[in-house]
Order: sequence, then C-alpha cells, then structure tokens
Amino acid sequence: MQWSNDAELFQLMRERLFTAIVGDVLDLHGRRDQFLPPECRPLQPQMIVCGRAMPVHEMDVVELSASPFGLMLEALDSLQANEVYVAAGGSPRYALWGELMSTAARARGAAGAVLAGHTRDTNGILAMDFPVFAYGSYARDQRGRGRVVDFRSTLQFGDVMVRPGDIVFGDIDGVVILPRELETDVVRQALEQVAKENTARRLLREGASAEVVFTETGVL
Repeated sequence: MQWSNDAELFQLMRERLFTAIVGDVLDLHGRRDQFLPPECRPLQPQMIVCGRAMPVHEMDVVELSASPFGLMLEALDSLQANEVYVAAGGSPRYALWGELMSTAARARGAAGAVLAGHTRDTNGILAMDFPVFAYGSYARDQRGRGRVVDFRSTLQFGDVMVRPGDIVFGDIDGVVILPRELETDVVRQALEQVAKENTARRLLREGASAEVVFTETGVL
C-alpha cells in the first residue's frame, strides 16, 4: 500500500497498524529499544497518537523566574500540523500539560502530546478527545517547579532517543518511536505482518494447532 504524504501515512497507520506489530518489525531491524516507558499511557484506552516528534526538554527549578515556563510557550506556538509534543527531562513533581495547551495544539493541527510526567485539567482534555499519553494526572502546576529549556532537538525519553521528525505512534499498549530513516520499510513490513496475523487468526479459529500456524505464517 502506498502513501503520498504524511497525512495519508498517519491515517494508514491509525487504521491498519498497532504498536505491537511496529515494535516487532523494529526488532527485526535490530532496533530493540524503541518503546517509551510502560507507564506512559493514554488518558483513554481508545486514544491513538500518530505524528512527527517535536521534542521538548524540561528541567526542574526551585523558584519562580522572570520567564516562569522557560521556552514552553515558544515550543507550543511552534507546533505544526501532524506534530506530537514530546516532553521529558524533569521530575514527576508537577504537570507538563493541560487543557489550554491541548486547545492551542489542536488549533495548530498537532496530533497529540506524549509526556514523561503528568497532565492536568484531565476532564477538559477528555472532553476534547485530544490524544495525550502521560504517566498519570496530577494538578500541581509546573510554574516555579519546572521549565522548558530547549525544543526541536534530540531528547532522551526513558531508553529512547527521540529526534525531531521521528514518528511517534501510541495506542493502548504503549508508545513506540519509529526512526525516520526506517519508516518506509517498517510500515510496509508491518502491513505485511498484519496480513499474516489475519491468516493465523483464521487458521486458529478453524482449529489448526499453534505449531502448524506458526510454521505456515511465522507469527503467533
């Protein structure tokens, strides 16, 4: 299956793929550590995030400054269509995201937010159905506790190095980072794997043994 732009690619991934299959194919490419920490979860099980990474570097602080959020407002205003605000670097002592940030991001066409920390204003975000993946919800503000020190540069999030433009793909099973240079091969191979899994599912329903199914399809 072909795609001609990011919008078509991301729609295809949302409709046809899931994080487990993308992670499996990345394993075959030797990229075995591309999942973000397992505590990074969607606010609602049905949420899917898929877009280009816009990495945001957080840092803890202990007092208010003249610029209480650092570069956060600049980072938020720089979001473009199909980008995902990916924030990490601070401690989980405060929220990194909220409803008004979600509102601004949606107005710019952003695809979601993925956080190494907490979100707040959760009911407002859920009402918007804006895809947010976080460690949980916590109302404590980051003002005077954290600030953004850089954005659009490579970010370490758990064990993963997230680069600007990498694909961020998340569902109920976690968030996987697909390096840009591998995306075409991985997506095509993942689509092939989905077809094999559909065959395996049919054979299992018909009563075939797991061993036979694995031998015939290579998946289980």
